[in-house]
Amino acid sequence: MKKLLTIASAIGTAALLAGAATGEARAADKQITLCWAAWDPANALVELSKDFTKETGIGMKFEFVPWTSYADRFLNELNSHGKLCDLIIGDSQWVGGSAENGHYVKLNDFFDKEKISMDDFVKATVVGYSEWPKNTPNYWALPAMADAVGWTYRKDWFARPELQKEFKEKYGRDLAPPKTYDELKQIAEFFQGRDIDGKKVYGAYIFTERGSEGITMGVTNVLYDYGFQYDDPAKPYHMEGFVNSPEAVKGLEFYKELYTCCTAPGMTNAYMSEGLDAFKSGQVAMQMNWFAFFPGLYKDPNVGGDKIGFFPNPAGPDGHFTQLGGQGISVVAYSDNQPEALEYIKWFAQPAVQQKWWELGGYSAMKSVVEAPGFAASAPFAPDFLASMNMVKDFWAEPSYAQLMQAMQKRVSDYVVADQGTAKEALDGLVKDWTTVFEDEGKM
Repeated sequence: MKKLLTIASAIGTAALLAGAATGEARAADKQITLCWAAWDPANALVELSKDFTKETGIGMKFEFVPWTSYADRFLNELNSHGKLCDLIIGDSQWVGGSAENGHYVKLNDFFDKEKISMDDFVKATVVGYSEWPKNTPNYWALPAMADAVGWTYRKDWFARPELQKEFKEKYGRDLAPPKTYDELKQIAEFFQGRDIDGKKVYGAYIFTERGSEGITMGVTNVLYDYGFQYDDPAKPYHMEGFVNSPEAVKGLEFYKELYTCCTAPGMTNAYMSEGLDAFKSGQVAMQMNWFAFFPGLYKDPNVGGDKIGFFPNPAGPDGHFTQLGGQGISVVAYSDNQPEALEYIKWFAQPAVQQKWWELGGYSAMKSVVEAPGFAASAPFAPDFLASMNMVKDFWAEPSYAQLMQAMQKRVSDYVVADQGTAKEALDGLVKDWTTVFEDEGKM
């Protein structure tokens, strides 16, 4: 930046004024900070954002923190009205609280002015990342990082003739990516404790982390497919018979069975990074994780390329859904650089930028990118990602989401990992916990 100003001074004031008149030096002394989690897509965004600085002259700083600290770090920043972040890529569950507490700038007028249409983005991401209240045209973010839970598997192990033969003799079908949870459990049991290339391996990796959101983000993939609902569709916030329905109880029991029968020892508090480590080290045949990590896994020299395969979340007896991940990008209401932050939003919403975002390893939510004729062939995980984004469900996005999340984390972890009580007792207790939260808010 200083070097550019020195050069400008050297060539004279007239040239500098001419440059300013054409926009070449626009906002050359401005800089904005974007806050997000520290992971592979953030690195891709740094690379992508170089184009923004080149086009606008606005410098970019980035504040990235590990996922384990992400929510605490940035929710504290917002709640304290801090000025660190001009832009924030916040989790889908933050939208309600950030809107109602005035943390985010409402973007409707800006979108109208700049002709940015939410119809250009995948509907599930608009509802999940941008809207509050849900299913109303009130927008607090631009969909930034589409994501959902998917699965990876050891394609090279599945293809071994001796394993194919043994599996077919036992189950009467080919050893192939599972389409249902029953099939997934059979495959997990088949690989559990097996010796492959002189190493003991395990059937499946699933989320069990208790401290933030991990086990909830794992178990919901099963619960949704067994009939769990957050509340009565005809009577919001009334959860009895929906959260703890007989079908939901069976789903929670299944998740515990999968954890007990078919995971590696010691995976009692494991989330994203532990799953990546387990897969990369050759410990597991199948891994539950977020699509955001799949580009990096595909490039991994040990388990990527022809050795890795992908599949969407399997179906259950009462549905076929997957847990929504991902985030929207918002302008922080306490920023002193809102005009520049809005300019970044405008730039990021361009179709060409969204296409490059996908190519660099981010996950665009723009229809022109993901619905393009060649999208499915653009990456080996692209078809499964697209299928997943068309069947996502999300956790509560209420302002009280942190309390709701903490309650579910405890109830599910106590049952699945700590082996306390029954599945019905866990879900009955969760209904009580959540009812208390909503009664305190006057919503019941």
